[in-house]
Amino acid sequence: MMEKDRFKVLMIGPDRSVHGGISGVVNNYYDAGLDKLIDLHYIGTMVEGSKGAKLRCAAKAYFRFLAKLSKYDIIHVNMASDSSYYRKSVFVRTAKICRKKIVIHQHGGNFPEFYERDLSDAGRKSVQKVLAMGDAFLVLGTMWKAFFGTIIGTDKITILPDAIRIPTTSEKQYGVRKILFLGRLCKAKGIGELLTVMPRLREKYPDVHLYLGGIWEDEVLKARAHSMKECVTDLGWVSGSAKQKLLQECDIFVMPSYFEGQSVSILEAMAGACGIVASKTGGIPDMIIEEQTGIFAEPQDTKTLEEGLYRLLAEPELCRKLGENARRKVEEEFSIEDNIKKLLAVYEAVSNGERQPVM
Repeated sequence: MMEKDRFKVLMIGPDRSVHGGISGVVNNYYDAGLDKLIDLHYIGTMVEGSKGAKLRCAAKAYFRFLAKLSKYDIIHVNMASDSSYYRKSVFVRTAKICRKKIVIHQHGGNFPEFYERDLSDAGRKSVQKVLAMGDAFLVLGTMWKAFFGTIIGTDKITILPDAIRIPTTSEKQYGVRKILFLGRLCKAKGIGELLTVMPRLREKYPDVHLYLGGIWEDEVLKARAHSMKECVTDLGWVSGSAKQKLLQECDIFVMPSYFEGQSVSILEAMAGACGIVASKTGGIPDMIIEEQTGIFAEPQDTKTLEEGLYRLLAEPELCRKLGENARRKVEEEFSIEDNIKKLLAVYEAVSNGERQPVM
């Protein structure tokens, strides 16, 4: 693509300093050089902190958006549910009024509950109207295409799973009984259930240890974890080479979420050839194939979570097989380079007013 023909994309989402989630996806795009392939400008609409800080950020972001809007052809809106939806809906409506091409990129693992339980009939009609304003609607997996298809139809929907840059392989040891979790440390990520099963696992395997990497959002769970220092280590937020080192040293990865859009952390664990136990929810079944690339647990269920972890602790060769299979799958299906090619194809279709590419 010639310089003058580069797509001009104004992208919005949480500030790139926000830990995890959509910010992690956006930072992966920058790390992989998306901003070198297109004319990309990013506006952060949310920061971590108080409600006042969030409100000030959203207001400033909207005025920045208005100042930049005329210079860009495609508006790429990274959206979740709840407050994220309400915040982003203002940007979508504004872009529509200004007759811009709109790509809505839906990341929210909790959107079904938000849509079906929290909204009135009038609220659901408003959501349908806003989501239908997108010229393209990106979702993270097959389950999400089916769900959002009931709201806006499937014609505009393209499956574009999260992706990562795949690190080089290195020798990995199994049977070390080191369990790793990376993500938000809160109830909805299943941290309570995970802390519940750890003493039971130690009865059989006294050397088993859980490493928690992330930002605490629940002080009660934090205190509980800190009272279990004999088998739980609170790492704080980890990134970069420190995270890669953990993924290399830990043979088991766990993600017992109640709901999940997809999970970049699981992709990173697959790339690290970890044996994985994860909840069967959201976009995770597009990554984990039972008994091939991981083991499923039911959300909010300590029994299946304990059983899955126990199997990988008891069978290092099973852990190895699942980890090596997971590594192959992430290489084949979830590389950031392939993801960017698919995203550019979406931009191309939107620019030309064409039907969305099937992925």
